[in-house]
Amino acid sequence: MTYREATEWGSRMLMQAGVMDAQLDAWLLLETVCRINRTFYYSHMEEDMTAQQQPEYEIAIRKRAERIPLQYITGEQEFMGLNFKVNSNVLIPRQDTETLVEEALKICQPGMKVLDLGTGTGCIIISLMKNAHGMTATGSDISKQALLVAKENARVHEVEVDWVRSNLYENIEGRFDLVISNPPYIAQTDLLDLMPEVRDFEPVGALDGGEDGLDFYRRIIEQSGDHLNKDGYLFLEIGYDQGPAVTNMMCAAGYREVAVIRDLAHQERVVKGRI
Repeated sequence: MTYREATEWGSRMLMQAGVMDAQLDAWLLLETVCRINRTFYYSHMEEDMTAQQQPEYEIAIRKRAERIPLQYITGEQEFMGLNFKVNSNVLIPRQDTETLVEEALKICQPGMKVLDLGTGTGCIIISLMKNAHGMTATGSDISKQALLVAKENARVHEVEVDWVRSNLYENIEGRFDLVISNPPYIAQTDLLDLMPEVRDFEPVGALDGGEDGLDFYRRIIEQSGDHLNKDGYLFLEIGYDQGPAVTNMMCAAGYREVAVIRDLAHQERVVKGRI
């Protein structure tokens, strides 16, 4: 099978499986498995794949056809211009979440102490530390397996973070100038309506926000006063329709300067406030 035939076969397989962006995914898997770029491809597209490349590519395509997320097959996802290692123990970083990081960077200063609740891959806290220097960082997660991924990402990106296994604030000590989180916020009734890639393969604990999707916001906001310094900030990613509810919670908890920030698609994405 030539490289051209491989991409055509891969595209057909993924289209038949109902995969969105089938052609792009077929190419990205070819690029990953064969360790080639487009320049090489267009110069060698009529050449046969090696004896090792062809079966590896076929396995990768069949996995994707089963709706296993592309990132779990390639083992990485880009976020804020950085490559993060991912596996099935962590939620795959989304571009939407870059809005949360970009907004937080506006208030980050040297000397600040930052806590990332439910860190997953560590993409939020690591991106903050790569772009704002002189801060002290803590990342927490209830999942031991997720923390292993976060620690590896911090090592790769040469960032110092204190990792704590914790159910939200349970094992967190001290106070912080910024608490930031992308908590689970999918309502339980909506979980079955998610794309198969998300519903069947991403960790449900990173998705399930309780009956109305707001369980984690209640807990994070209600307990945040015990963990924030005076004038400290709370930044939360939200679902597109959760802005009013989370805003009301923060105002009721005594936060000021509460604001809702929209992402590049003009969806409400972040609620922020100052205690």
